[in-house]
Amino acid sequence: MESSVLAFATDLLDEGADTFFGNLADRAGVGGVTLASVYHQARDVFPHNPHRVIRYLEPGAAYFRPDPAHWRGRRLAPVPSTAIGDRDPFAEAAAEARRRGMRLHAWTVFCHNDRLGFVHPDCAPANAFGDRHLTELCPAHPEVRAYALGLVTELARYGVDAVRAESLHFHGLRHGFHHERYFEELGPVAEALLGVCFCEHCRAAAVRAGVPAEEVAAAVRTELRRRLADEGAAAEPGALDELAGGAFAAYVDASAATVTALAADLTGEARRHGMRLTFMDGAGPGRGWLSGIDLPALAAATDRIETLGYARTPEAVREKVAAFALHGVRPQDLAVILRPMAVDCDGPADLAAKIAVLRELGVPEVEFYHYGLMRLSSLDRIGAALA
Repeated sequence: MESSVLAFATDLLDEGADTFFGNLADRAGVGGVTLASVYHQARDVFPHNPHRVIRYLEPGAAYFRPDPAHWRGRRLAPVPSTAIGDRDPFAEAAAEARRRGMRLHAWTVFCHNDRLGFVHPDCAPANAFGDRHLTELCPAHPEVRAYALGLVTELARYGVDAVRAESLHFHGLRHGFHHERYFEELGPVAEALLGVCFCEHCRAAAVRAGVPAEEVAAAVRTELRRRLADEGAAAEPGALDELAGGAFAAYVDASAATVTALAADLTGEARRHGMRLTFMDGAGPGRGWLSGIDLPALAAATDRIETLGYARTPEAVREKVAAFALHGVRPQDLAVILRPMAVDCDGPADLAAKIAVLRELGVPEVEFYHYGLMRLSSLDRIGAALA
């Protein structure tokens, strides 16, 4: 079973390569590192960082040095984080990983990019009223697709083993902004409908699939106005697959086809450079329909599906893997992320039992979240569990 720890480039820069890779190899005992190459805004607490305990991550920043010639003339291009200065953490990580015989994966957040969305709002998803979700990029937009493909091409320069594709899909209403305010209860149906993209590119994709996109958008606006106006209506259950006479469901299916096609294109580009592409599904089976996540189609289009195995017990981890199997993703096509910290694990025996479940089921890859956000004792827990 392959093993890796997810980490930030700033973990490497702040601690130095010797300490950083030494902890991964000697304390955690893993065979690789999954380093964030593009990441979203956040505020995190770093228990063992030698320079700071709290850090704000910049919105939509890149943690490698983009080749200017590759992005010349493009509106959407990766913007290096100010935290890396003049250095190239990916080049440093690639050299050290090769020296130690370890794998390097590029953990890449594609469409959740609050920097590019605010600068280029026409590339962001639009709800049925035309309001833009500026913390995101729309997977149907041609420039967004070109940007995503360009990231994969750029990362190949570093000889990474795999691209971990996070956020390569649509997002819901509540994904992505600080100080969000919902003083009236919207209800799950209204929240779901407000998160569906009706930008010109998504509507065009639906029309090509034979879906009456304008009728669907009108039906969604009508339903939203009804639920936003009345507290009782907001609480009503709703069968979304019946909205607009079933055309809404067909519209969402067209969005899923958009995501699958993008994932397939990126997988082809990754393979062309000798890399794998792993599609990260954080929602879990049956929960990603409105985000355009068609698990059986994505499993066929990409090299692997990665999911969060966050759970208190080994039995719960087993159930998560079984749920993916029910949705067309075999255990041998999965990678699973575990958290060794106290929020999920009470010790190395518990973590070892979860890893044993994954091995028994045939899951070929396990990752651990997250190097900088855990105590060093949690790295030791990984090492003991893997041993």
